[in-house]
Amino acid sequence: MPEAGPADAAGWLTLPDVAERLDVTISKVHQMIRDRELIAVRRDGIRRIPADLVANHTVLKHLPGVLNLLADAGYDDEAALRWLYEPDDTLLGGSPAAALAGDHAREVKRRAQALGF
Repeated sequence: MPEAGPADAAGWLTLPDVAERLDVTISKVHQMIRDRELIAVRRDGIRRIPADLVANHTVLKHLPGVLNLLADAGYDDEAALRWLYEPDDTLLGGSPAAALAGDHAREVKRRAQALGF
């Protein structure tokens, strides 16, 4: 099974890159991951975060809520990332991750919530 997330290496940020982009300390980034405000997975032995989840120098508004809903449904970080990047033609942008950045974030949250039932 291919790894979840952006296919292109340029689509990933290391934790120090995220700290710089968000203008916070690296320890704050670690805290955000622990608090499920961000999701990080190991790629090539290094924890990375999809760049499009921290667009415009901020975490996507609805991402923490979706990550918590997925965790409540029993998804680990890899499974949550796979769900976020699963192609879905019924969502604007073609995947839940892309839709979170647009006007369909509420629909993504609704679908994530439904996974728990």
